[in-house]
Amino acid sequence: MDVFDKLLRGVRGKGALFGRSVLWPPWSLRFTDGAYLTLCVPLRGEGWIIPEDGNGDGGRGGDGTARRVRVGEAAIVRGPAPFVFTDDPATGTGTGASVREVRWDAGPGNDPAPPDELTGPTVLLAAAFDVHSEVPRRLLRVLPPVLVVPDEEDCSPLRDYLEAQIGRVRPGRQIVLDRLLDWLLVCTLRDWFDRPEAAPPMWYRALGDEVAGPALRAMHEEPAHPWTTAELAARAGVSRTTFAKRFTELVGEGPVAYLTEWRMTLAADLLSRQELTVAAVARRVGYADAFGFSAAFKRVRGVSPSAYRREPAVRGELDREAPAG
Repeated sequence: MDVFDKLLRGVRGKGALFGRSVLWPPWSLRFTDGAYLTLCVPLRGEGWIIPEDGNGDGGRGGDGTARRVRVGEAAIVRGPAPFVFTDDPATGTGTGASVREVRWDAGPGNDPAPPDELTGPTVLLAAAFDVHSEVPRRLLRVLPPVLVVPDEEDCSPLRDYLEAQIGRVRPGRQIVLDRLLDWLLVCTLRDWFDRPEAAPPMWYRALGDEVAGPALRAMHEEPAHPWTTAELAARAGVSRTTFAKRFTELVGEGPVAYLTEWRMTLAADLLSRQELTVAAVARRVGYADAFGFSAAFKRVRGVSPSAYRREPAVRGELDREAPAG
């Protein structure tokens, strides 16, 4: 399986908002439920995304600028701070502005609008994505507060198909729409990471290298295997010295350190499964006993496996503090 596929396999949408997305100026929508990612795609017209600073005072986050999103572009906003989507960045969040609160659990009001209601000057397709797994967060935490990607390649047919499906009332409609939006999110992320302004982790760039790439893919595919530097060098077809030097230059750490961090990422997700003992998790990520695994997990994550499993708040705090690379 492709590494990008593996990293994003657990990302799923939790509902699409259509019924309240036909917009007539002046308008401002404030998204407030703290989704990990929110996808915004104008089907008609355009708007501006203004991220807040998380203090609830309307302050702009990121680099302090509003981001314009037009038809033919897709935007992804990284939570959990609220953000505003508005027709006018100068007045959309100011005193006296009419701002409509948007929550994904708002109930029947989220039903898709009939086709004849999708003719307003601005029609916004939006979807929220919760990401509870550590594996995709390892890649997604490097995203900027707001990213905008022009539809230059293969996302356009998907966008057109989504628009055609919005007004249809058929069994399983929401599931179909959610999966299509999952597809559009992954398509947008893939295009973003290919752009020169993107700043993915060093290991992500190194996947394309002829020396480091084969070793990285091997560790991702078989994390429990007792990999040695010599064996990974053989996968790359170079000497151990050449491999270790090249890998460290491109990834920012040695292969053993990288493998340990990747194993602990997988272990963090496995620990959320209460049916697995710590010893069982240890075996699944390449450790013969729970003691050695627990020591490695605490060294990398700062808490023991038992504490990580017991306290959900600890997991969220660790994610906010985790390094981007």
